[in-house]
Amino acid sequence: MFNHRLLLVVPILFVICLISVTQATADDVEIININTATEEELVQLNGVGYEYAARIIEYREEWGPFETPEELMEVKGIGPKTFEKSMDIITVEDPLDNQ
Repeated sequence: MFNHRLLLVVPILFVICLISVTQATADDVEIININTATEEELVQLNGVGYEYAARIIEYREEWGPFETPEELMEVKGIGPKTFEKSMDIITVEDPLDNQ
């Protein structure tokens, strides 16, 4: 006979495991300095592929360092929705300023 309690336990365990994996992933995310990031680092931003990463680097080379994270939205193709997906992991700080 099939145990009906198993029907309740399996979904609960699945949800607990899913929450644990999500939390670990969120804690492991690196802060990305858009003024110094390489193309490989920039594609870690949600919604940014290699084409947009190249545009970010081109913008940075033409206009100089970003003064604020929000300035990233000046790059063609990076709008508010793309920015909001990664705004918590974007910085423009100069690492030498913190020493």
